[in-house]
Order: sequence, then structure tokens, then C-alpha cells
Amino acid sequence: MVLVGTPNVGKSVIFNRLTGVYATVSNYPGTTVEVFRGTCRIGEEVFEVVDTPGMYSFMTITEEERVTRRLLFSEKPDIILHVVDAKNLERMLPMTLQLIEAGLPVMLVVNMMDEAQQIGREIDIAKLEQLLGIPVVGTAAAINKGMDLLKKRVVQYVKKRAA
Repeated sequence: MVLVGTPNVGKSVIFNRLTGVYATVSNYPGTTVEVFRGTCRIGEEVFEVVDTPGMYSFMTITEEERVTRRLLFSEKPDIILHVVDAKNLERMLPMTLQLIEAGLPVMLVVNMMDEAQQIGREIDIAKLEQLLGIPVVGTAAAINKGMDLLKKRVVQYVKKRAA
């Protein structure tokens, strides 16, 4: 399981929630300069979880983006969680489309749903899932909201792909 997304969307918070392992979480873009790895147990399933440096596009420019892209293709993860900020969803969906077009096993995680609701943004997760043709889960990882559903959907998706 690989977490990808721009800086400051909550990838490291989700990593910490899934693994129970501390990774540096900062509000400064580009501070996750290393790849963090941990293990997540969901029921009987055990997953390696990888927290990648922030990237703005699948079309690589920075060294961090090149590292993430190489990791996605060389390690062939069972699932890629593209974590996006619910407050800035429109700006982040182009990368989702790039991941889908590359044929990668992607699930969209619309994080910070609580913050989006506080500013009056309502996101129709079911409609988004229908339009994109991939699983979509809404979370507020900082307050542990939606994490159980995320885990459930990850297992369902991985089992479905393996069948």
C-alpha cells in the first residue's frame, strides 16, 4: 500500500493511523524527504505501508516526484492511496486521473472532510466514485474519522483485484 499526494494533505497522518508508527508530520511543503515504511494489520490481512514524499503531478519534475514514480512502478503495490485535500479537490484531481490513466491500482482518499464542511464544502463521495470509476473514501484522519471505512475498502479492493 503506497500513499501518494501533494504535501500537506495528511498522508503522514494516515500513515500513522494505519501503522501506529510515527513519521514526521509538518506544515512545510516538501518536508517528507524520505520514504517511510510501516506495517498495517487489517483483520487477517497484513500490508506494508509506504509514505512517499509529496508530489504535485505524476509527470515528474522534482527528485522527490521521480523517487515516488519509480517506487510505484518498481514495487508494484497492491493499492495506491491517492490522498487529497477535500478543500482543494479540483486542483488535485488531475493527478488522480494521471494515476488512473497509467493503469495503477488507485483508490482516492478525500481527506480533511471535516475542514471542508466547516467552510461549506459538501463532497458527494458516491458521485465522485461513479464518475472516476475507482473506489473513493472520505476521511478526516486527524480526528480518526473514516479510517475504519478506509481499512475495510482497502481490503475489499485488494481482494477483488486478486480474484
